Amino acid sequence: MHTTDGVWLSITDYSVYKKVSISTIRRHLKSNILKHKEEDGKYFIYVANLDRVKLKEEEEILRIKLECELLKSQLREMKEENAELRMLVDLYEQNTHVESKLIGPPELPLFI
Repeated sequence: MHTTDGVWLSITDYSVYKKVSISTIRRHLKSNILKHKEEDGKYFIYVANLDRVKLKEEEEILRIKLECELLKSQLREMKEENAELRMLVDLYEQNTHVESKLIGPPELPLFI
């Protein structure tokens, strides 16, 4: 059921929408926490501006996806930079290792 300002949802639909158990919703109805009405023995809960709520949820999902893509891109760049730095360290270690072999300890004189 639709109105110009909001939507009337059944208990089941409202529980899916809010991700709340049906028993919790029934307790809220009994305590008059939720705006509701009864038609033919069925309860309907009023949700104002459902489209705006969905739009905000979709915007939040989009924002999270964009942030995730940004983080993936930054991670990829950092991995590439890390690989380059590892290569430089390996080259440096090889050069120092070769130089230490070349320099090495002095030779002992031979006694004949």
